Amino acid sequence: MKAFVLSGYGGADKAALQDVARPEPGPGEVLVRVAAAGLNPVDFKTREGMLKVVQRYPLPTVMGNELAGTVEACGAGAGRFAVGQRVFARVGKERMGAFAEYAVVAEEHLAAIPEELDFVQAAAVPLAGLTALQALRDELGVGPGFRVLITGGAGGVGTFAIQIAKALGAHVVTTASPRGRELVESLGADEVVDYTRYKFEDVIEPVDGAFDLIGGETLSRAFGIVKRGGRVVSVAGMPEPRTARLDLGRGFGLAALFWVASFTFRMQARKAGVDYRYLFMHPSGAELAELAAMASEGKLRPVIDSTFPFDRIGEAMAVLEAGHAKGKIVVTMEGR
Repeated sequence: MKAFVLSGYGGADKAALQDVARPEPGPGEVLVRVAAAGLNPVDFKTREGMLKVVQRYPLPTVMGNELAGTVEACGAGAGRFAVGQRVFARVGKERMGAFAEYAVVAEEHLAAIPEELDFVQAAAVPLAGLTALQALRDELGVGPGFRVLITGGAGGVGTFAIQIAKALGAHVVTTASPRGRELVESLGADEVVDYTRYKFEDVIEPVDGAFDLIGGETLSRAFGIVKRGGRVVSVAGMPEPRTARLDLGRGFGLAALFWVASFTFRMQARKAGVDYRYLFMHPSGAELAELAAMASEGKLRPVIDSTFPFDRIGEAMAVLEAGHAKGKIVVTMEGR
């Protein structure tokens, strides 16, 4: 089968399409015939070796973190999904493998695709959608009347975050360029700050919490706009000590490294009287089924920036790395 294989850490030349053996499902696993796969910043960060301290893969390895397709075969003990059923998943972090014609996925990470979504739309949901759900509901406690700031609302995670926050009853403030304003407003954003002209802290009222998708100086400024006692959750800043234990199941060594790496952000948060939390999302078929239900109810609409055939995945990665996509980039398998 064809697969996008990482042969070493570095630039774009370290990953390429290759012929590899089709995987076979083990106990509790499902073999999925992939119809479409979503691209995410974690893909090129993995290729560049930026995440080796968190997850080091034996090379060569097949890349890709989310997919949609049909069940091809089930391993021993895997009986929740029938052969031919449409499914989607954020695959296990320890394996990857979504950028291939076939992929093995733990059954617990799979969910059925709702009728309202085609394969391309479904492939765009798992990683970004679960990230937004876990950050907003579980980490920020977003609910009715909650004022939340979402930085970078027109991006892959941001487009899901706006819709999920609105479904939870929040008042959503987001940042976007003039090109992205119409998009985020169509998704339900209540206030939109043009980041090319204004700093959000100069034009909005304090918020109960913030979901940072930008990092750097934008994250630093977010601490000052959150009410004292609130929290800022980021997927773009620096991991902090709790990340090692809560998200990665690791011990003191990695926690100590994260303590040093996140020191500046944690001190900025402390000075502002808020909590700082960095989130590594976790795969969950049960939570993905919740997102599927939201799509069925018309509360969640995947935003697709562009699609590429699988044989042009290198071009798709280049567009992703350029950082200007509005919504998600998806690759499709021919005839599926």
